[in-house]
Amino acid sequence: MKEQIEEIIEAEINPQLALHSGSCELVDVEDGVVTIKLFGGCSGCPSSAITLFNGITPILKEKLPDIKDVLLAE
Repeated sequence: MKEQIEEIIEAEINPQLALHSGSCELVDVEDGVVTIKLFGGCSGCPSSAITLFNGITPILKEKLPDIKDVLLAE
C-alpha cells in the first residue's frame, strides 16, 4: 500500500499543492492510518487542515478504500 500512496501523492496530490508552492510526502502508514508531512507553502499554512481534510484525504480514500484516516506529521 505504501507504494500506491506514494504514486497517488506524486501523480495527483503534489501537482495540486504545487499551485500554492507546496508539496507533501508520505511519512508512515500503519493499520490504515496514513501520516504525511507538508512542505513549502503548505507547511504551517493556516489552511493546511482544510487542505488535508477536503483535498488530500478524499483523494487517498477514494483510490484506496482501506485507508481509515490521514494525519499530519508533527
